Amino acid sequence: MNHWFTSPDAPIVTTWVKRFDPLHWRVDFPLGTVASVVTTSDGHGLQVEAEFLRKGDLVGLIFESQDGRAHPAHARETNRDYSHTELSFRWQSSGAIPLDEVNGPTLTIEGRDADGNARSWFVRLWNYASGTPEDATVSIDFDGLEAGFSLPDDSDPVHPGDIDRMFISIVPSDYIEGSQEVRSAPARVSLTIGDIRCDGSNSVLSMKDAVVPEHPLRIATGYDDMYDLAPERVIDTAERLGFRGTISHYVGMSHYFALDGAGLLDSSRTFNAAALAWHREFARAAAERGHELIWSLSYEVLDTFCPEQWKQRAFDGSPALTAWDPPSSLVSPANTDAIDFLGRVAVELAAISAEFGLQPRIQIGEPWWWVTPTGALCLYDEAANSALGGAPVEIADVRGQMSADQLALLDRAGKLLAASTAAIAQAVKASAPEAELLVLAYLPTVLDPRSPELKRANLPTDWASPAFDVLQLEDYEWLTAGLTRRRVNAYAEVEERLGYPLEKQHYFAGFVAQVAERDSWGDIVSAAVDANSRGVAEVFLWSLPQVVRDGLTLFGESPVIAFDDVSFPIEIGAEASVAPAFSTNVVTSASGNEYRNANWQQARLRFDAGPGVRGDAELETLLAFFRARRGAAVGFRFRDPFDFSSNGMAGDPTPLDQQIGTGDGATTSFKLTKSYSGGEERHVTRPVAGTVRVAIDGIEQVSGWSLEALGDVVFDEPPAPGATITAGFLFDVPVRFAEDRLEINRATFMAGEAPSVPLIEIREG
Repeated sequence: MNHWFTSPDAPIVTTWVKRFDPLHWRVDFPLGTVASVVTTSDGHGLQVEAEFLRKGDLVGLIFESQDGRAHPAHARETNRDYSHTELSFRWQSSGAIPLDEVNGPTLTIEGRDADGNARSWFVRLWNYASGTPEDATVSIDFDGLEAGFSLPDDSDPVHPGDIDRMFISIVPSDYIEGSQEVRSAPARVSLTIGDIRCDGSNSVLSMKDAVVPEHPLRIATGYDDMYDLAPERVIDTAERLGFRGTISHYVGMSHYFALDGAGLLDSSRTFNAAALAWHREFARAAAERGHELIWSLSYEVLDTFCPEQWKQRAFDGSPALTAWDPPSSLVSPANTDAIDFLGRVAVELAAISAEFGLQPRIQIGEPWWWVTPTGALCLYDEAANSALGGAPVEIADVRGQMSADQLALLDRAGKLLAASTAAIAQAVKASAPEAELLVLAYLPTVLDPRSPELKRANLPTDWASPAFDVLQLEDYEWLTAGLTRRRVNAYAEVEERLGYPLEKQHYFAGFVAQVAERDSWGDIVSAAVDANSRGVAEVFLWSLPQVVRDGLTLFGESPVIAFDDVSFPIEIGAEASVAPAFSTNVVTSASGNEYRNANWQQARLRFDAGPGVRGDAELETLLAFFRARRGAAVGFRFRDPFDFSSNGMAGDPTPLDQQIGTGDGATTSFKLTKSYSGGEERHVTRPVAGTVRVAIDGIEQVSGWSLEALGDVVFDEPPAPGATITAGFLFDVPVRFAEDRLEINRATFMAGEAPSVPLIEIREG
């Protein structure tokens, strides 16, 4: 499968969209307050649900001139000129300050005035409304729009020609400007912006309209990263990028739950009103477009909102905190209140699926006992202490040597973890017997080679098939670090430990945390394609927000240079002639000086295998081989009769023949190369199986490495910084027939003239 990064200026077919289209609004708000925007059933309006924690919080309903939340293949044109544009809509609110009051709904417009100076204008919507303060039609003509509270006394004309963004401020009826006071319970506001109309000669925008054909990969989404968008737009984006079938959606760790008067997670409610409305619309849109949904739920809660008694804790009492900013905490598998809450959330999600005709599919994502950066295991919260016997032995560093008591503690912790996931699964099955249950394990943590016994606690054998319907695996930290052998070994270990066949497994490939790291997508896509080829049931890219941010676009199948891994008949090739060639541009100036440019760093070889064809037997073998390769279509191995060893040209290989790299403590993959007198360095892609020998700092390595495709030596663990990596090997040359025909004249052949059988080297790797 190929990929590219679509640039904003890429020439892509366009369509047209009305300015202020309901799908193109979004919401934003301070942490603690929550809001969501969904489209109305008729597609011509917006429904906003919001809950406000502090009395001074507000929610913005935003429309931006630059479509910064779209994939570059689907973005609207950036048009900051709103002149000759008219906007009208019906306003219906409940719980908000009415339109006619002080601090009532205001349209804030940010841009520049006619002289190019940055400006903000504050347009009181009531000045352009007809109807009641809670049910009115608002009509705005941008050519005559005036800011100010009381018109015409406070008139401040808006310059419509250079606007960056605008947003409607939404606040509840007890709003106090600037107040940080926390309410005893969040205030709720419901708002409908219906019958949205946009008219005028500047009311239509062009929008890129690329649609990628369906491909075999699936996509993961996350509410914490996409809560501000209309859910139908999220589904539309995924579909336009070729992601069909199943969507795995992570409900998140910071925005879906309700908060109480103390600003902590309110376990009496599964979802806040905004998140519930968003997820119901997400399921409806997914079902309508033929997708299936996996709801992903984790043990992670933003630390600010996590009840203290729920948190996993180290032996010294410090809470389990991730490296996110702000950090999240991990809830204890032993805390029955926490697990009961997660179970009820899972039941709610299953009910949402069933409501829209989808099979309930619930993933319990990355449940584990947290390990601190110093190796301390966080299984000493009050509930865990009690469940583990009252005074469990300290495990200060899971990377160290374990005593019998510590190993026994890890086993008991694994039992507790498995019991907690079973409780969630049982709650779902009790409400939806048809539900599918999945568990996701993050291999770089649960199978960290520095902590070989940690799997007792974090990959418990009680998860073994058929405890769950599907096992999902993720290993992006190893993937992006190039630890291929470690990944492969981990898959085998998990299969042996838990017993899920490939058809009962899913694989998650990703993710790219920063845009500066987007080149990692190449490895991620390759790993996803590899998982598909291994027979994994579903393969997901994690996740859509990063795909959109980086403009990642997948298309087609992998480029394949057809190659049969078979050798040209050696008895014929042994008599071949060889001609290495470079490509050099030579320009001679008027003065006679030459300027030379070397186009190739490596010679490309040409052979003529004709001299080896001496009789009918060889001719018959050659013709059969030529037909099997379909002429020039399919490549094959060819033994260069003059140069086929790392030791000189034809010597027996030793592990010290060629330096192929230097360790840096992170890299595990090194390409086989052969150096020619310090000049050309040749990449060897077709070593002969069983002949490769490898050494580190002069010591031959008889294990701990493998030979992968195209001559890559992959170590199980990265060689130490500064270590010299050497190798010896025999090798073949990848070639093809140079032409699609072989011309053999019977008379000249019988007279002893050898036919011409030209071969040409194939570039690989």
